[in-house]
Amino acid sequence: MILGWANRFAQVASYLTTFGLFGVFLLALLDSAAIPLPGGPDAALILLTTAYPRWFLLYVLAATSGSVLGCLILQAISRRAGRRALERFSSERRERVRQLIDRYDAFSVFVASILPPPFPFKLFIITAGVFHLNAFRLAVAIGVGRALRYLLEGYLAIHYGARAGELFARYYPTIGMGLAGLIILLLIFRHLFWRARPSLS
Repeated sequence: MILGWANRFAQVASYLTTFGLFGVFLLALLDSAAIPLPGGPDAALILLTTAYPRWFLLYVLAATSGSVLGCLILQAISRRAGRRALERFSSERRERVRQLIDRYDAFSVFVASILPPPFPFKLFIITAGVFHLNAFRLAVAIGVGRALRYLLEGYLAIHYGARAGELFARYYPTIGMGLAGLIILLLIFRHLFWRARPSLS
């Protein structure tokens, strides 16, 4: 039964890819709105960019905007559902993510949007909805994070063609963790700099 549904979702993903820009947009929207499709927007973007490299930035824009809209839909659903939306996650995970959002606001979602699976990105979106994180700040954070991810995929597709998916799967976990770590270090440095600044004057 599960395998049958997986095959159907894979067929849907392949079919949507044939619609080009609109297909990439829809795949990203559905994937971000908690309807995972095998390969999703990542595979579609790599495939289409390999075939039509001149459209690279448009595919990135379509995937990014679809992902942002899908996440905002998931946030809105979670806002209406309240704490019931979090029941399928462990209490320890829920509390950890809530504390991160309370402390770092949309910046925590930005970092989460960069990190590779199995990092629980959707838990951040659902928590943002339950605890009423500002939708505009959430959209900006997701947009910047996802754009970085899709730009990297497009770059690999242009330079490595069909091998891009394999290279992305192999190296993105390291790149994503490294990029997130660098961003966090820059934030810490900025925070320490602004704390020390009054004492220098």
